[in-house]
Amino acid sequence: MIELRHLRYFLAVAEEGHVTRAAERLGIQQPPLSQQIRALEREVGESLFRRLPRGVELTDAGRTLLEKVRLILRDVDLAVDAARRTARGEQGRLAIGFTGSAAFHPLVSSVVRASRQASPDVALTLEEGGTSDLIEALRAGRLDAAFVRAPVDGATGLVVEPILIEDMVAALPEQHRLAGGTGRIRLADLSEEAFILYRRPSGPGLYDGIIAACRAAGFSPRVSQEAPRTVSTLSLVAAGLGVSIVPESMARLETNGIAYARLDDAPGLGAPLHLAYREARPGGALGRFIARVRESRGD
Repeated sequence: MIELRHLRYFLAVAEEGHVTRAAERLGIQQPPLSQQIRALEREVGESLFRRLPRGVELTDAGRTLLEKVRLILRDVDLAVDAARRTARGEQGRLAIGFTGSAAFHPLVSSVVRASRQASPDVALTLEEGGTSDLIEALRAGRLDAAFVRAPVDGATGLVVEPILIEDMVAALPEQHRLAGGTGRIRLADLSEEAFILYRRPSGPGLYDGIIAACRAAGFSPRVSQEAPRTVSTLSLVAAGLGVSIVPESMARLETNGIAYARLDDAPGLGAPLHLAYREARPGGALGRFIARVRESRGD
């Protein structure tokens, strides 16, 4: 059976035109090299070299083989280099998911941007979805990692790594009685308002946190509408259909008709951000991405 080393030995002898010089170039002894060349010739079934008084020259069969061997070895070297670059995270593919609200946090956008700039040969794809959909995509292997807001129940086979906890703010129609002023209100001031929330199946973490905070403030919120996307909640607030509570980073959106206010009496109300990925030890592009997320949060 022809092995890769036979081809490398053959190439060295062909290029040097001399077995002894080829042996020196390869760092082996001349007799074993001659034996390997003879073994290759037996596999081919033809002589590859004509022995001369002061060296060797290729036969017709040898010249044909040399042309193909150079292509083979070039492709092998390229394949090995590609494997090493993939292992180092310099090429390959990376699929990252995020919930609608997570997409607006500056950490997420900065990490994605830095990853693209540092590894331009990595094919980066992004997918927005609800937490349950993103977790399902992770388990199925369609995503490599996902930014989610809620801890994941029954996360067998997954790592759900806490990244940060973001403050939340009240989103009010621009003409609301509580808009303006100091820009700060009490959560209890919203007890008589109609609430517009991101629907619970898509974002159970934010939904449940808001409900719990309202109850701690002495009232049960009247949820008049549940929107399929966090951005949709803001559109409904701008239309004057109610108020909402959203992660502070969403206030960076230039949404006409909305005023934002900080909440003074809502201890424990926050928007956690987690990075979820499969439990197997991550390497390559995913390993570099996770490391960059940890650096961004200050690890």
